[in-house]
Amino acid sequence: MDSVRFGRALGIGARLAAKTLVTAAEAATAPNPSSAGAKGGPDSGAAANESKAAAAGARVGQKAARTTAQVVQTGQGLKRGSKRFGEAVWGPFVKLSGVLWLELTGVFFGIFALFAGTGAWKLRGEWRATATNHDAHVHLLFSGLMALVFGYFCVSSFVKASRRQHRR
Repeated sequence: MDSVRFGRALGIGARLAAKTLVTAAEAATAPNPSSAGAKGGPDSGAAANESKAAAAGARVGQKAARTTAQVVQTGQGLKRGSKRFGEAVWGPFVKLSGVLWLELTGVFFGIFALFAGTGAWKLRGEWRATATNHDAHVHLLFSGLMALVFGYFCVSSFVKASRRQHRR
């Protein structure tokens, strides 16, 4: 149902419900029709017409209430359906993008670890610290430490990606 037809139906239903309430209020404040019918007075026909109008108004009000309940139920169903659709579409996308991001960061950490490892390999002859090679020894230790740290980050990133990929 499009929004225009829905608005019209809702507006008509609200107007009919208001008329029903007015008719019910008038019927409640009116004199007892059974006493007038027993007397056989001139108001007995008018009272019968009013009771028919009240019954018709009540039927219209009930129909409007059913229509409103159906609209609310349809809205709730649409909300649930769109939520499930979002989970079905975006859930795998989010999972895949998270795994891909972890693998990408693992590759960059691996590149940094590789550069630090090659730097340490070039300085491997400076293992023993002496007075003449103090700076080279510090560079060797720093390169080795950076290779270990970035290597750890690389491995842990790929392990996390693997766990996330196999998790449901």
